[in-house]
Amino acid sequence: MKNSILKKCILWLFAIPVLFGCDDDQFLTENPETFYTIENVFTTSEQINQVLTSCYTQVRSIFCPYEDWDLAYYSYRMGNGTDMFDVPTIRFGTRFNDYSVLNAQSHAFYSVYSNFYYLINLANTALYATEKEDITWDSEADKTEKIAEARFFRAFAYRNLGELFGGVPIVTSITTTPRYDYTRSTRLETYQYAIDELEAILNDLPETSPQAGRLVRAAAQHNLCQLYIDKGVVLAESGGDAAGAYAKAVQYGNEVIDGGIYHLMTERFGTRKNDDPTFYFANIEADKAPETLYAAAGHPIEGNVYWDLFQEGNQDYQSGNKEAIWVVQIDYEVYKQEGGFGGRGLLYYPAYYGPVFRDQAGGLAIGIMEDVGGFGCCAVTPTLYTRDMIYQDQWGNDMRNSEAVFRRTILGNIKDTEYYGAPIPWEVLYKEDANGNKNDAATTQLYPISCKVGPDQYTGVADGQNRMRIFRDDYLIRLSETILLRAEAKMRSGDNAGAASDINILRSRAKCEYLVTAADVNLDLILDERARELVYEESRWNTLLRMGGTVAVDRIKEYAYWDYPRTTLTKTFNLWPIPQTVIDTNKDVKLEQNPGW
Repeated sequence: MKNSILKKCILWLFAIPVLFGCDDDQFLTENPETFYTIENVFTTSEQINQVLTSCYTQVRSIFCPYEDWDLAYYSYRMGNGTDMFDVPTIRFGTRFNDYSVLNAQSHAFYSVYSNFYYLINLANTALYATEKEDITWDSEADKTEKIAEARFFRAFAYRNLGELFGGVPIVTSITTTPRYDYTRSTRLETYQYAIDELEAILNDLPETSPQAGRLVRAAAQHNLCQLYIDKGVVLAESGGDAAGAYAKAVQYGNEVIDGGIYHLMTERFGTRKNDDPTFYFANIEADKAPETLYAAAGHPIEGNVYWDLFQEGNQDYQSGNKEAIWVVQIDYEVYKQEGGFGGRGLLYYPAYYGPVFRDQAGGLAIGIMEDVGGFGCCAVTPTLYTRDMIYQDQWGNDMRNSEAVFRRTILGNIKDTEYYGAPIPWEVLYKEDANGNKNDAATTQLYPISCKVGPDQYTGVADGQNRMRIFRDDYLIRLSETILLRAEAKMRSGDNAGAASDINILRSRAKCEYLVTAADVNLDLILDERARELVYEESRWNTLLRMGGTVAVDRIKEYAYWDYPRTTLTKTFNLWPIPQTVIDTNKDVKLEQNPGW
């Protein structure tokens, strides 16, 4: 099944230029009766399936960084410039919290905006094709489900656009001629459009699917839970019925969490359920030997189910992971067969997120092996908030902070040096001076290694693959996030006890020593718990901006590693700017810029 969906994706990607942009005059004049236009290109339902597969591909391209190194664009997905991530010294050119240079002309804003509209265009194309009378379907149910998928993708794009940019033009059909007269909706109208779309198709999506990665009803219910929170935040700012919106959010959260189809994984499972993570303190393959082997730096996994969630082969509901709701499909065998998908059939997480011990570890730990997180290139760095602050004091005893999951123990791997085979203190790695001042280059390029982005095993190394890449499926929605959304909705409704209970579902699974109480519950706790549970998973920019008010600005200023936002962020915003290119191109109707930009 997985091979099928990925291969369809490749075939349709090759077909897109024929439909949307061939300029080969010789080809056009040789056989004009074979012209493909939007009116005649669709003759079978399988072609519509291919467009929908391209929607899946576009989502993967937005949320799963691949090898093109467009770091300005991936500032969005990687959370660069938020409270959780900043840039290392080697990436100042892509810093995303220096508001003396960040403006409506910045590339990242246009890239994100246009990529979501490309997803909308694909969805609208599929919907246009479903209306053609000459298309033969296997069944009416098949047609209904494909329409539901297309409308989901369109609503999903508008939910993201609303959270990031606010009110945007609502485009519900394909266009065959240029238009320069689009008008903006309001942020509330954008959310409401996405809500209406999802509620209209809710029962047309299957509860489960035999095909990994396919949309199911819970994906729509999860998005509706988030959208009703979004709607409530806007209504609360304007004096509307926020309570009603939050109640709907709780309702949709209940349907997913208590519906009997999904549950958190609480026992070890999957492809490595009997394993401990194992590393060699070796900077070359030749040094891998029994005497250089250690298991999670001397800390066996001891029932750590959270580690299992991120092992290759364990992400799909169809494989037994009952908290997986929507998962991007990655398959190494298909990657090899299809020539690598132009670098898109993989996760480039070790490169983008990985530390660079080989450059900054002071000659104590070098190389590009598993023990130092692979071939890290450090596109972003976790802030001190992400790596340390959220685990201080009573928050430290947490499976998500264990050596297996978030490895802080780095052993020296250079023979005849002081720390060979022994833990290197972080004050040594950070090159602290006598006053405790950290060296910026070392501190921003060296940090704990998450099992989500730096595994202890790499697929394909024997075939010549490097340790910049991993080939596991990637979560778009896990049940844990639905639980955190419901907790947020309860908190916003005034039910702090209910919110604490939801948060403790996750903290109990993580075997946390400290369980929260109603007195602990506030927005900061929600955001902290999201950071602990969803680091390297959530789109943190969406999370911060949808909170409304000054939440994004306040937290960016508080937790950024560099002082740029503390000195240059002089405005208040909870929306990104409409890209200036979009405003300039829409010459027949003026598109107003978002406040502060």
